Amino acid sequence: MKRFYKDVAIVPTEDGHAIQLDGRPVRTPARAALAVPNAQLAKAIADEWRAQGDMIDPRSMPFTGLSNGAIDQITPNRESFVAGIAHYGSTDLLCYRAEGPIELIEREAAAWGPLLDWAQRRYDVRFTVTQGIIPVDQPPETLERLAGVVAAFDPFTLAGLSTLVTLSGSLICGLAIVEGGHDADVIWTASEIDEAWEVEQWGEDADAAARSARRRGEFAMARVFCELARN
Repeated sequence: MKRFYKDVAIVPTEDGHAIQLDGRPVRTPARAALAVPNAQLAKAIADEWRAQGDMIDPRSMPFTGLSNGAIDQITPNRESFVAGIAHYGSTDLLCYRAEGPIELIEREAAAWGPLLDWAQRRYDVRFTVTQGIIPVDQPPETLERLAGVVAAFDPFTLAGLSTLVTLSGSLICGLAIVEGGHDADVIWTASEIDEAWEVEQWGEDADAAARSARRRGEFAMARVFCELARN
């Protein structure tokens, strides 16, 4: 749509901070007020609205989009949303290693092993690691504990974590960023080891490269969103 406002303001509320356009509250798609937990996240969202040109482009407003999701989708369906994220722990990318060649096996072990070690120490859990794609069961106590970790997050952090987890295919990768302070670029590179190997062997076309770059950008933005949400 065309830009219809001039002024963007941040207004304190009882629960946090709301965004207003020309004195009127911004509404989510479900018509709730766009209000976020802290001033830092509110400023990031306000800056997105201020940066719009003559036309409003939602694709250039990731913080607004994730906040809308936290308010409209996660808050009223928290239990099912938490379960969806936690389920990735049962099929975590880091637990499924290549059967060959040896160079790929070594790359995965070098990148994924330390992340699993971190999670095992952090949450006092253990993982079953296999080679190939045949599903293996993770220890029930591991899945239960990780589900509890996910359930403790607020809806805004869950919105960012969901993006990190779904893009990487790994609950551990997402938690390593949100709770472990791991570098998002390093984590993304680790999650893309198999894809990078395929590119080395067969090359990459322009469309695939563009998709990869877009996904990497979304991953990085989700990391920033989680950081802002937890401040």
